Amino acid sequence: MIELPETADLVDGRWARCTEDLGFDLENPATGEPAARALGSSGARAEAALAAADRVAAAWAGTPAERRADLLDAASAALRDRTGEITALESFATGVPIRQTTGLGLIVHGAFALAAAQIRQGLLRADRDGVEVHRLPWGPALCLVPWNAPAPMAAHKAASALAAGCPVVLKVSEYAPYGTRVLAEVLGEILPPGVFQLVMGDARTGALLAADPRIRAVSFTGGLAGGRAVAAACASALRPAQLELGGNNPLVVLPDAGTGAAAASAAELLTSLNGQWCRALGRLIVPRPRLPELVAAVGERLAALRAGDPLDPETEYGPLVHSAHLRRVRDATENAGGQAISYGDMPGKGNYLAPALITGADLADEIFGPVAAVVPYDTEEEAVALANATPYGLEGYVVGADEERALDVARRVRAGEVKVNGSSVLSLHLFTPRPAWGLSGLVDEGTAETIRFFTGTRVVGVERAP
Repeated sequence: MIELPETADLVDGRWARCTEDLGFDLENPATGEPAARALGSSGARAEAALAAADRVAAAWAGTPAERRADLLDAASAALRDRTGEITALESFATGVPIRQTTGLGLIVHGAFALAAAQIRQGLLRADRDGVEVHRLPWGPALCLVPWNAPAPMAAHKAASALAAGCPVVLKVSEYAPYGTRVLAEVLGEILPPGVFQLVMGDARTGALLAADPRIRAVSFTGGLAGGRAVAAACASALRPAQLELGGNNPLVVLPDAGTGAAAASAAELLTSLNGQWCRALGRLIVPRPRLPELVAAVGERLAALRAGDPLDPETEYGPLVHSAHLRRVRDATENAGGQAISYGDMPGKGNYLAPALITGADLADEIFGPVAAVVPYDTEEEAVALANATPYGLEGYVVGADEERALDVARRVRAGEVKVNGSSVLSLHLFTPRPAWGLSGLVDEGTAETIRFFTGTRVVGVERAP
């Protein structure tokens, strides 16, 4: 049995057990049984974190970039030694199979090394013909992280803000606090007090932090309602907000696509992170004559997945994070219309939900679970129109044997990133942006883009006579 760390916060260099009862139990997703009480930081601890971040902001901003890079490299090295512990805790908390969290765990230490390298290479300075162009930190930054891959996302956001020169107040989802607690232990040992702080709690704590004027920039990954609340909190003071809010992502299968390739992509997109990820499959758009064949092929792959304990290295598909989320996904599926067909044998206990395809109906919104609609089309133009018939625009996918034709279709899909013949959780390139269009969010994320988000530009120079 895995040993769970106590729910605690890190404020101004000091750890304290969280005391605010959030009104529900965290669960072991594999069994559905209670694992711990959900606890959050007190209002006094949240206030102390804000005060500490404000107090150290000038000193951290004034720390030379090379010194900040050294500290980030030290954090990366220390986190590498604890990544196995973090990934196991993430699997336990979220239900995501450890074979997947292990891959994502590379981000936990890699994000700090990448951020250090970026500022050493001059990301924060871009002079033009003798005119100085500096990128300077906004000040205390708030990073709000969801439960589906909390430690990797926390690492990316925190490393970027720290590299930029911003003190960080991090709040992780109340549903999955364990792995990020270990991340915070490492950072708390390496960074000066107050430069990195971990606050626990639910949406109420997030709202309190986001509304405070001492926070100068907010990076949020989560749902649309939460993103709108963050945007509203930042709007009155015109503070920058980086929002990644999910999507209802299409996979367009072209008429010449191989059945096996299309089915493999659809199954992977539907079940990676157990379907609980922002770039998951929402709508499978297929040529009408091939609909029965493709549904059968996808279903065959889904049925073959090995469902089980997420901590078992052989498990390919695990349970949903919490029984409350399981109910939400089931309700959304029942209310979607059409016919939902489930595939695979699930364990008899726990928060398991067999992946499902819905025929005879489209999905207007993201379900955030292993459920997708199958939508037929008759022409290529109709396929593109269906792919774009959503207010979201995070990710798109196209599968086809003729790569040039598939690329032409991909260029017409309205989404921040469109992958041709690909379906992994990774971006197309380590150094390309991760944009979000429409209701999927605001402001690009990325290896360099997130560091830049936490900075403003200052131009200094001597005006010369023409």
